[in-house]
Amino acid sequence: MALILEFGSQTDLIPPSQSLTIFSPSDTAFSLSGQPSLDLLHFHFTPRSFSLNSLKSLPPGYQIPTLFSNHSLVISSNADSQTSVNGVKINGSALYDDGFLVIFGVDNFLDPDFTVSGSINGSTGGIRGCYVTSGDDDCSFEEASGVLKSRGYSVMASFLDLQLAKFKDHTRLTILAPVDEVLKGFMGDFSDYRSIFLRHVVPCKISWRDLVSLDDGVVLPTYLRGFKINVTVSSTFLMFNGVQVIVPEIYSNSWLTVHGLGGSLVMQEPTATASNAEKIVVDFKAIKVLIAFSFLLLCTSQLNSIL
Repeated sequence: MALILEFGSQTDLIPPSQSLTIFSPSDTAFSLSGQPSLDLLHFHFTPRSFSLNSLKSLPPGYQIPTLFSNHSLVISSNADSQTSVNGVKINGSALYDDGFLVIFGVDNFLDPDFTVSGSINGSTGGIRGCYVTSGDDDCSFEEASGVLKSRGYSVMASFLDLQLAKFKDHTRLTILAPVDEVLKGFMGDFSDYRSIFLRHVVPCKISWRDLVSLDDGVVLPTYLRGFKINVTVSSTFLMFNGVQVIVPEIYSNSWLTVHGLGGSLVMQEPTATASNAEKIVVDFKAIKVLIAFSFLLLCTSQLNSIL
């Protein structure tokens, strides 16, 4: 697999992605199976960055998208001692993890035709974790900020450092962090920073396990007044207002969880209402009357000068 990655980095073998998890078969598997097809190779790549804990939090039957079009990996078993995808055990902790690229070792190639009975269980439709922590918890953002900076989320980390919002002591939070490349496109007036930050903060600590257990269509509140987040949950992806979660649980402690997003949650532009449209029509009528009245006065003035 190391040779394939080296070759793939110099070609279009591996499509560009903001995050990537690779399930790497062993050398023995390559020796027994020979060179895999491009589709089979892409089946071992998922365009998300999963830590081992994130994978362990997924229920059996959960599907993970891959670079092989219309094919997903399936969590076939999950326990404290063993996590398997498509019936193949993941060999312990990641072989490599820099926050963007994660590589796990597996003994065999994963079968694209693998199926598992049943579906995702535990859907509650509710949100756990919306309560205060004990008074002994350290509610500092310092550690979370350091982790975010090391993994390509420096803009959101800077928002935490700037203390753009004052939260009540011991409040549990979930922060949805867009990558730097996305957020930098929204940087403008400093006065906008607080609005950008607050609409990415949910007043509940929602773990990855809780997120995948939510019902499709659940609406989450945020700290920005009037701004809400619609959750889309399917067997292959999870999205907030149409923006996909690409790195589950970048950081997590007893009161804070941070999930990485592939885009930014944006404010919707207000649309003209019927009353606004009517007002515009009235304004145009007023302008026409004013022009006609001015023209009448001008004619009257000229007539008086002639007489």
